[in-house]
Amino acid sequence: MTIGMQVDQRVSLAVSTVIFALRPHPSTGLMTLWLPLVRRIREPYEGQWALPGGPLEANEDLAASARHTLERTTGLTPNYLEQLYAFGSLDRSPDDRVVSIVYWALVQPDEVARAVDGENVEWFVADELPPLAFDHSEIVTYALARLRAKITYTPIAYGFLPPEFTLAELRAVHEAVLRTSLDPANFRRQALASDTLVATGTYLQGTSFRPPALFRFTAGAPTPLPEERR
Repeated sequence: MTIGMQVDQRVSLAVSTVIFALRPHPSTGLMTLWLPLVRRIREPYEGQWALPGGPLEANEDLAASARHTLERTTGLTPNYLEQLYAFGSLDRSPDDRVVSIVYWALVQPDEVARAVDGENVEWFVADELPPLAFDHSEIVTYALARLRAKITYTPIAYGFLPPEFTLAELRAVHEAVLRTSLDPANFRRQALASDTLVATGTYLQGTSFRPPALFRFTAGAPTPLPEERR
């Protein structure tokens, strides 16, 4: 006789977001990647830091849920928001089986200035994080690797820049993300040969020397692929 075993197949869905911004490092003063974390106020992992996120609501699609959670917890409404990956290890939550759809966002300095920064929301250097709840350390490591790879072959740096920028500003973004110094002449030559930039015909004002030229991306700000095509 075969004895059947009932298995609970219920799985909870959640949406989390890794938000990257550029700020000076507190020790070196060099521009580096930062991200905001939210302190958990209930178990599991009460008191530990975690990525902004929450359960997926039945009446929201994934991107809308990510945006609403971000605005509610951090006050941020980033222009660049892209689906990063799905994390669903069996042991990622001690209580329930939870699958998280993770997004990543890139924010500009003016957006960071409007962000919430209070008792339960704090910004950290992305490569110097405290222990995080759940598998969020693994998620951040994955997001950092993805960003550092993608900035070498796509114009994703636009997410940190105003619509018009100098080549020095563009190089500074690459240096901050990649954590390395880049030769200005080589970077200029490669950037201009990439066919992703176009000169605006205007120059940066307020400089005491020869004003540098301003550029923009050829097709405006690139947009992530629609989720249904991923």
